[in-house]
Amino acid sequence: MLTEKRQEEILNLLEQKGSVTVQELKEKFQASESTIRRDLNVLHKRGALLKVFGGAVQAETRLNMKEEEVSLRMVQNREEKIKIARYAASLIEPEDFIYLDAGTTTGYMISYITQHSASFVTNAVSHALQLAENGFRVTLIGGELKASTEAIVGNEAYVNLKKYHFTKSFLGTNGVNLISGFTTPDINEAMIKECAMEHSQKAYILCDNSKFHKTGPVSFGEMQRAKIITNEQPDEAYAAFGNILVVKE
Repeated sequence: MLTEKRQEEILNLLEQKGSVTVQELKEKFQASESTIRRDLNVLHKRGALLKVFGGAVQAETRLNMKEEEVSLRMVQNREEKIKIARYAASLIEPEDFIYLDAGTTTGYMISYITQHSASFVTNAVSHALQLAENGFRVTLIGGELKASTEAIVGNEAYVNLKKYHFTKSFLGTNGVNLISGFTTPDINEAMIKECAMEHSQKAYILCDNSKFHKTGPVSFGEMQRAKIITNEQPDEAYAAFGNILVVKE
């Protein structure tokens, strides 16, 4: 295959998948690793893609600006979210001090939590009510209520959260991208998520497979900062980080 044609096909593949690895390009084009890396170098210099460890991603990722209401997100990918939530709940151990982020997938966790010696802090009003009804010790941080996500956000919430130190945090995200990491549309929510992550011994991102390759306007953590619990193995460029937990059942 001519060099120009192969490079065009690489860009077409990126358009379809969002990211590619050197290994899959070698196999697809029956080319050597050095040949593929030269192609990626050329395309990177042209600004046609971005080289990353082990492969490449699209040079431009469309920003996900829209944030749906909670009622709509509750029914989106519901089965996948429940599967992820059930597994995440199983990671809670006796005496854990947990931060539970606002969000639909984190909310689904509550029905599956069995460790009643664990304590919880959350910025979600609905999560706090459900945890209390289920007999758990729970603290709802104070601050401004954001109606669309039913989350407590803002400077007061951030100041309240900074004083805590968690054994584990379970966080939602609007997008996961190799370049931008974990993202959300709202700077105030990003501040809270980042603070909780930084104050946790272990941080988990609950993320169904629809969130990969997507980017929101505000980053709150790099890819390697937390373990990702998802329902399908993403492509090799993501798997290379070694922090993906794929739920089988």
